[in-house]
Amino acid sequence: MKRQLISLLLVSVLGSIAIQATEPVVKNMGESKYRIKTGNLSMIIDAGGGAKICSFKYKDAEVISQSLMWESFGSTFWTSPQKEWNWPPVAEYDKLPYTVEQTSTSLVMTGQVSPKYKYRIRKEFKADAKDNAIVITYFIINESDETRSVAPWEITRVPNEGLIFFDAPAITPADLISFTQEYDASWYRTDARDANRKINADGEGWLAYTGNGLLLVKKFPDLDASQPAPAEAEIQVYVNRGKTYIELESQGAYTELNPGESLSYTVRWYLMPADSEPVPSQQLVFKVRSLID
Repeated sequence: MKRQLISLLLVSVLGSIAIQATEPVVKNMGESKYRIKTGNLSMIIDAGGGAKICSFKYKDAEVISQSLMWESFGSTFWTSPQKEWNWPPVAEYDKLPYTVEQTSTSLVMTGQVSPKYKYRIRKEFKADAKDNAIVITYFIINESDETRSVAPWEITRVPNEGLIFFDAPAITPADLISFTQEYDASWYRTDARDANRKINADGEGWLAYTGNGLLLVKKFPDLDASQPAPAEAEIQVYVNRGKTYIELESQGAYTELNPGESLSYTVRWYLMPADSEPVPSQQLVFKVRSLID
């Protein structure tokens, strides 16, 4: 009887492991939404809405802004410099449907060519189980018949509730957003002033946010001060007025593209429990550096 019970337990455990092992990393959720998952991380992308990231969770805890206000939720991708298109965001990059190529381990979403600006955006999403990260590679393709210069630009909206920090001692304009310098990093405790504000910074290839018991870390190529597009920067933080949302922004190098050429820009997304209050600390800096080094 004891041997039979042990055998039944082994079958049950091994069966459970097999079920977990065969769970798809990438899944079509319906209504143009796709989920990519590794471990406790899950990301949902809306192919029908500009291939925008509409959710990024650790277990059931969400870090992305879920605001219902227009241009205040999710994570998107634009071309830089902004002065070339001003506002609103280019629909082919930000809102119109993308085509989808799905495999067991990745999603590739391709946008439409902008008739006005002649660029096409492609996004590749992969789950890195070993590093416990979601890896996103963006492509900008020059579909025009002339040589153009452009830079990649990722924009991630989070709730205005918590702490933003990165490694960049010089922030411009100075004093527009109340950053402090502690533990070899720049820190901003979110606030609810009735003003829209934005800063530029030459960072060290990472940007972090902690709030709601979570720590979000994004790792991207570190740029020299001369590499961003004119009037742009490697790291940007935009704070919307009131207690609404904040944009965590990073940009890649300003690159010359011949007709038909493309550039790529890779960002690694990490999300985990914060295990501490959202206040500046050596512990938070150490946790970030343990991920990115």
